Amino acid sequence: MKLNKLILIIVVLAIIIIASALYIVGERQQVIITQFGDPIGGAITNAGLHLKIPFIQKVHYFEKRILEWDGDPKQIPSSDKRYIWIDTFSRWKIVDPLQFYQTTRNETFAHSRLDDIISGTTRDIISSNSLIELVRNSNRKMTFSEEFEIALIQDIIEEPIDIGRSKIADKIFEISSPLVAEYGIQLIDVKIKRINYVQEVRAKVYERMISERNKIAAKYRSEGQGNSAEILGKMQRELDQIQSEAYKTAQEIKGKADANAIKIYANAYNRDPGFYEFLKTLETYESTIDKKNTLIMTTDSDYFKYFKNIEQK
Repeated sequence: MKLNKLILIIVVLAIIIIASALYIVGERQQVIITQFGDPIGGAITNAGLHLKIPFIQKVHYFEKRILEWDGDPKQIPSSDKRYIWIDTFSRWKIVDPLQFYQTTRNETFAHSRLDDIISGTTRDIISSNSLIELVRNSNRKMTFSEEFEIALIQDIIEEPIDIGRSKIADKIFEISSPLVAEYGIQLIDVKIKRINYVQEVRAKVYERMISERNKIAAKYRSEGQGNSAEILGKMQRELDQIQSEAYKTAQEIKGKADANAIKIYANAYNRDPGFYEFLKTLETYESTIDKKNTLIMTTDSDYFKYFKNIEQK
């Protein structure tokens, strides 16, 4: 019974020792072995199962893959004294795990070193270049809409550049690469992710944009009012012409009607002048004799001749 327990203990200890002596290196990993805190040998980069001294040696894993560094936005003045926010990022990888372990120990400290080096280099280069160099990449002729040309910012658009944004990023990369190499790091690329004005300058830029939009809106309103006046004037001229032609046509119709009426009256008068005179006299009586009017005339007047004839009859 005691022998069985002893065998079991020995087996368990053997398993623990073997497990402690074995370690696995993945395809995406590289390893440094340390003994009492000091590195032993070089880096192990071959994937597979490996051996080490159990309990004495320790395994430190590092990435083989390309890693990311994304710095915090920094407020930096350009050479023309325009304060801007610069946001940069880079890609890097560990090419010398032993040197990396001896100088930085882990990725957290490596990020701190990268932040110091890349951010410091970025500040030096940005502050020695104007804002237009950071915004544009070339002096190519750019075409804009009519609205943009009205905005009157040609002094900025046509300002020539000597370096450009891409070359500035390349310069940051060239200066930073040998500095980070001291930590066993290979810098793969550095890019400017975003450029923005500080809050005070941004407010002025927005005010200028609003002013430019107001100018464009005023231009469109002025053109619209001019077109409206032109359309209304044309409409009024056409209306006056239509009314004039209508009045002319109406007068011609009335003239023809009056001529026909006169002709009919004349024909009727020629047939029986006495009857025509009688009708016209009756019309005169109707229009002159009523309850409101008082007419004083002699009895010998021709006005009453038909009344006289009635009395005689």
